Amino acid sequence: MGSGPAGLVRRQITLPPGSPLRGLAGAGGELWFVIAGSGRLDAGTLHGAVAADTGCWIPPGTEYRLDAGERIRLDAVALPAPLAATAADEPRLSELAACEVERTGDRRFRVLLGPGRGCEAATQFVGEIPPGRAPEHSHPYDEVVLVLDGDGVAHAGGSDLALAAGTSVCLPRGLPHCLENAGQRTLVVLGVFHPGGSPAAKTAAAPG
Repeated sequence: MGSGPAGLVRRQITLPPGSPLRGLAGAGGELWFVIAGSGRLDAGTLHGAVAADTGCWIPPGTEYRLDAGERIRLDAVALPAPLAATAADEPRLSELAACEVERTGDRRFRVLLGPGRGCEAATQFVGEIPPGRAPEHSHPYDEVVLVLDGDGVAHAGGSDLALAAGTSVCLPRGLPHCLENAGQRTLVVLGVFHPGGSPAAKTAAAPG
C-alpha cells in the first residue's frame, strides 16, 4: 500500500482461488483494475464477472465482495474524500477492449472510467508508450501510474526512476515529468488521476 499525491492511496491485492475480499469503499470511492485472473464482484447494485483488463468503479460508501474464481491480481486506488457532498455514481465495470483508442502524439490511451464514463470523481486509463522520450510536461491533476508491461525511465522533478512491470510512480499536479520507453517493446501503464478529465490535458510545458 502506498499514499500518492493529494490522498490517492494505491493497494496491490492478490487473492488465491476461492478467496473473498470484503470491504466498504471509503469517502472518496475506489477505482480497481484487474491485472490478471478472474472472479465475481458484488458491489451495491452491481453483480457481475470480472477478468483481466476490467476496470471497476466502487462509489463512496459502497459495500463490496470480490470472490476469486482463479488467482486474481488487482490494483485498487482509493480516492480522497470530496470537498463537498456530491451525488454518488452507480458501481460500474468497464472492459478495456471495448474502450475507444485515443491518441496524443505517438502515444495511445484508452479511458476505462472517468467523467461521462461512469465515474465523475477521477479517471482511470491504460496508456501505450512506444520506444523513445517525449518532452517534459505537467498536468492539472494528481496522478498515480503503475507499469503493466515494458521497461523505461520516469523523469520527474529532476530525478530519474527505472521502470519495470509493477513499478508505481506518484506525480503531483504541476510536477514537470515524462515517461521514457527505454526498451524495444511498448511500455504499457495504468494511470489514475484526480480530479477526472482527459489524460491528454497538460499545463504549460517545461523548458528543454
